[in-house]
Amino acid sequence: MKKNVLIIGAGGVAQVVAHKCAQNSDVLGDIHIASRTIEKGRRIVESIHEKKSLKADVRLEAHTLDAMDPEATKALITRTGSRIVINVGSAFVNMSVLRACIDAGAAYLDTAIHEDPSKICEMPPWYGNYEWKRAAECEKKGVTAILGIGFDPGVVNAYARLAKDEYFDTVTAVDIVDINAGSHGRYFATNFDPEINFREFTGQVYSWQNGAWQTNRMFEVGQEFDLPVVGKQKAYLTGHDEVHSLSKHMDGADVRFWMGFGDHYINVFTVLNKLGLLSEQPVKTAEGLEVVPLKVVKAVLPDPTSLAPDYAGKTCIGDFVKGIKDGMECEVFIYNVADHKEAFEEVGSQGISYTAGVPAVAAAMLVATGEWDIGRMANVEELRPRPLLELLNGMGLPTRIRDINGDHPLASR
Repeated sequence: MKKNVLIIGAGGVAQVVAHKCAQNSDVLGDIHIASRTIEKGRRIVESIHEKKSLKADVRLEAHTLDAMDPEATKALITRTGSRIVINVGSAFVNMSVLRACIDAGAAYLDTAIHEDPSKICEMPPWYGNYEWKRAAECEKKGVTAILGIGFDPGVVNAYARLAKDEYFDTVTAVDIVDINAGSHGRYFATNFDPEINFREFTGQVYSWQNGAWQTNRMFEVGQEFDLPVVGKQKAYLTGHDEVHSLSKHMDGADVRFWMGFGDHYINVFTVLNKLGLLSEQPVKTAEGLEVVPLKVVKAVLPDPTSLAPDYAGKTCIGDFVKGIKDGMECEVFIYNVADHKEAFEEVGSQGISYTAGVPAVAAAMLVATGEWDIGRMANVEELRPRPLLELLNGMGLPTRIRDINGDHPLASR
């Protein structure tokens, strides 16, 4: 039975999600796109028709919605008959949308952790501050809620679980590496919402090491990684969502997240931060206007969706996992390489949006078919990884593995 899908948001990731839902509409059913600005949703609908992405004769509609309003969201879920909600709106709306899904009895999926607009870098584990507090209610009502099912978080969590299940007796360390070796040709821009992007990097860097939370400053700890396709790349220890769930579910292994940054990005970021322009706290101008510096910076930077046509190059995202197998220390690298131009040609978005959006649709399909319709809340590493990874192999995000047998694709079982 088709479930019908409601997509919250109409940015670059939502465009990917909508196109991939359309390509798999024979499994998912009707597709509804909800955002504050209905014109954005309508443009996505038009792009789906232009690319002839719809696989089945289903409803494809755009709606106006304030996703901060749980009652309005619940009403839209009910009116559209949606049984799966894919939340790819701002991270500020997660808890409101989750509330609506619990009340409506619809499955909930998101791609990032909830954030409070007035707070940056809360105490870890971040999921414990918000989403996990609704876990008991989800289980009581039998509502499936899959948290952080983008790429990172998301697929990288599945990579960690795959390594734990199939490659090691004991996992000792998981180092997640995210490298964007592409170029968009702009002087300075962020690949997704600038406000969310900068908030990731202006607080403490949390990692899980030696059985406890460790803190560093942003750009304090760097390391060069030699990666497939994109070669040697400098990456920095960074705080990130998946560290906060993997620290709980990987049996005490060290968990770190590393993200690649070029010198130019670091220089611009440092100047903006030193000047106070990345602050989320309001200030008053000489004219008496109250503004939030971070929102002003967001307003003057390019819209991330506008980067897609000019983006070239590739991404490489994966997990270096170390552990013990048969008494011997060993390491495996499980990863994906995505191409910006290929993503744009297929769905009209750049590679960062593509890697974030496709896994959410794969997860929705697994919920629709029952494999991941678990009737409770879970992070991705709590679920069997192979159904997701084998589905992604045919959806544009194939998994590769570098181990003692060389570099090879993930084989089906």
